[in-house]
Amino acid sequence: MKIGIIREGKVPPDSRVALLPHHCQQLQSYYPQCQIVVQPSTIRCISDEAYQQAGVLLQEDLSDCEVLFGVKEVPIPQLLPQKTYLFFSHTIKAQAHNRALLQAILRQGVRLIDYECLTDESGQRVVAFGRFAGIVGAYNALWAYGQRSRRYQLRRAHECIDYADLQTEYTKLRLPNLKIALTGAGKVANGAIEVLRAAGIRQVSVAEYCGQTFQEPVFVQLRSSDYYQPKKPGLGADFYTQPQLFMPAFERFWSQTDLLISAHFWHPQAAPLFSWTDTRRGDFRIRLIADITCDVDGSIPTTLRTSSIAAPLYDVDLSTAMEAAPCSDDKHLTVMAIDNLPSELPLDASDMFGTQLCQHVMPALIQEQDTPMLRRATIAAQGQLTPAFDYLQAYVDGFETA
Repeated sequence: MKIGIIREGKVPPDSRVALLPHHCQQLQSYYPQCQIVVQPSTIRCISDEAYQQAGVLLQEDLSDCEVLFGVKEVPIPQLLPQKTYLFFSHTIKAQAHNRALLQAILRQGVRLIDYECLTDESGQRVVAFGRFAGIVGAYNALWAYGQRSRRYQLRRAHECIDYADLQTEYTKLRLPNLKIALTGAGKVANGAIEVLRAAGIRQVSVAEYCGQTFQEPVFVQLRSSDYYQPKKPGLGADFYTQPQLFMPAFERFWSQTDLLISAHFWHPQAAPLFSWTDTRRGDFRIRLIADITCDVDGSIPTTLRTSSIAAPLYDVDLSTAMEAAPCSDDKHLTVMAIDNLPSELPLDASDMFGTQLCQHVMPALIQEQDTPMLRRATIAAQGQLTPAFDYLQAYVDGFETA
């Protein structure tokens, strides 16, 4: 098998990579029948020379590769027909902005394996950038609070050499007794908690958060059962499989929260956490949201659009629901909604991701090529949606969006 590591082509550029030089070296040592080549790149977090020094060939034309690894969506003109691709396609929720990409994948007979769908037998994801999305998202939340309050200045995450360097910034924090609500219980939320605790912010229970005042900054971790409730009392439904049977119960938190960090999974059939009408209530206290989930038209209605590493913040005028300049008015709500957070610490994030690939995915891909795990993650093959993803047909045909 010949494997190619593609150059990221999405704009704005992403400097992460699926496999670092030491991963490639390790794989080629374990699997002599496998050759890995790397498409040259000037934006990647590791130099072309580092791959060459590890004995990995650079190759511009990847048309002789059987399997191609990327990170973000591959631009349509760069797709190679009849190849197997692994990347984050952002299509499984019928995201309208990637409809044309999935149409092209089907038209060109590409086999698409989506990282987001690579799971073990218990349904747990085996590869993800989630931890670093949470780490950078929570750090950006603290950075944004400094920008909005003008209490302190932190370096941006991408200005730090690595995660260890980023952690030296915590000493600059000058936080008042603000209250932070963090939604979610997965890898993203755990990454965010890692930062909040390291920054010296105390975690409190839901009861303490809602019933007490504090003389220090605190945060609470909220699970879905805290902010959604069944529409009918006693309903024995599961929120994650039947979210349409639940309604938001976030009201008791918005009056207690200064900063919301959204790190939960959102299902398209789930109701938003709050409405625009709610934001205009006198007890709606939230004035800064770090939306790590970053689902436009999703669980956070004030996420009008994604932001970028270059321009991470924007304000929302709650009286008009219109965007305004960042940190321009204390009455506004400030939003951080960067959709590629791990690329602010690209080397650390790529190292973790590549290690996960080597442990969980590469043995199956190189030795067997068709396992239950790979089948579960294959969205399209030979010009057709696979059975598990045939619900996307209306989306592909242009009749449905999330």
